[in-house]
Amino acid sequence: MRIGQLLGTGRSADVYELDEQWVLRRYRVGLDATREMPVMSYLSASGYPIPRLGPLPVSAGPGDLVMERLTGPTMLEALVSGELGGDEGSAMLAGLLADLHSVPARLSEDPEDRILHLDLHPGNVMLTADGPVVIDWSNTEEGPPALDRAMSALILAQVAVDPQVPEAAGARALLDTLMPLLVAADDGIPARHLAAAAARRAANPTMSPAEVALIGDASALVAALSG
Repeated sequence: MRIGQLLGTGRSADVYELDEQWVLRRYRVGLDATREMPVMSYLSASGYPIPRLGPLPVSAGPGDLVMERLTGPTMLEALVSGELGGDEGSAMLAGLLADLHSVPARLSEDPEDRILHLDLHPGNVMLTADGPVVIDWSNTEEGPPALDRAMSALILAQVAVDPQVPEAAGARALLDTLMPLLVAADDGIPARHLAAAAARRAANPTMSPAEVALIGDASALVAALSG
């Protein structure tokens, strides 16, 4: 396997070019990618828009994942550039969450549980010619859909309440249009699931102390918008 140029980098992983069809995502912090593969395969078979998985070479490590090479901006990039409007972005995010939560859980015996992304925000949606594709399934678990909705709202709210970032106003505008859609879904965002999402964010080792310090204000904003 010949690894090409670095295409992108995130909090815990880097993405490298392999060829025109495939990329290699490699964790930097010792995380194991093998737990994501069966979830992604299951969702792909269910028709949910995720990157296709490619065969791993013999030399691959546990932190490696070969995926379809996607072409297009992230939803975040499209929102910042104005290519995508806030109302359309909110509807797209809410629709991606709802569609994900329509797929039965793969392992859980609880009929209410679903597969959760737990990091579904504009930076993890690629806008391809074939439609939006959800990437980065490193946090995926099974559980109540309300926890997933709470996490997406909280992530946006953390940006919205951060006075140090230029994206704060845009994140608040997106959150304002997204929240009514999330609250209207099933049981909305109950307080217990918002608290659980906040605890998970606070325990995330990739977050800086400054980001963790924003969780309280972000939680309060989501609670206020939940009505």
